[in-house]
Amino acid sequence: MVQWFPACSRPFGGYVLSLNIKAFCLGPLANNGYLIWDEDSKEAFAVDPPMDAELMASFAARSDLRVTKILNTHGHFDHIAGNALMKKFSGAGVFIHKADLGLLKRGAAHAEMFGLEMDPSPPPDGFLKEGDELILGSGKIMVLETPGHTPGGVSFYTEGDLFSGDSLFEGSIGRTDLEGGDLDSLVDSIRTKLFALPPETLVHPGHGPETTIGREMGGNPFVGGSAARRRDQP
Repeated sequence: MVQWFPACSRPFGGYVLSLNIKAFCLGPLANNGYLIWDEDSKEAFAVDPPMDAELMASFAARSDLRVTKILNTHGHFDHIAGNALMKKFSGAGVFIHKADLGLLKRGAAHAEMFGLEMDPSPPPDGFLKEGDELILGSGKIMVLETPGHTPGGVSFYTEGDLFSGDSLFEGSIGRTDLEGGDLDSLVDSIRTKLFALPPETLVHPGHGPETTIGREMGGNPFVGGSAARRRDQP
């Protein structure tokens, strides 16, 4: 099953130094997975490969991309469902924050609770943490710890582009009523980490259309300016 959001039926611009970005909206939960690559070396990272990740692998093969890392923003099953396929296709290592290791291990069982099947994710080849810089050709991707949706939620930032997973959406934020969720932590993550980025930063979320940091700072009803004013009122 493949579902496409209008904003994701085309390659995003995303040209930062020599890095290119393509979004894939796939699977029964309409997940956004991403390929980021360096044009010169054709080295690529896969971010949150979802169900139906065959389309990501097919695009990488047609484009002669060499996927060297599989990066997970968090451990919920819909964001790791394509890990096994992408690793089999590319041999790339899987990377996630250590605090979400339990979710990664239980991914297939969680999928079954939703009536879905997925191949269990391979174990991680390494763990991500705040301040890690992942070199990709002439560009680099920085890891930001953004817990709240899950204990080990992270976002990936490269100058001009942010991959926010299920932390920040257009006009919304990730749910915090699932295992390990914490609303106060999520709000703090967004306001202190993500809103510290330049306002023109393009946000590529785990679901739904792209947005910008500036747009969400001004109008997001959960963490934007109006939300902050409401919290400050007696």
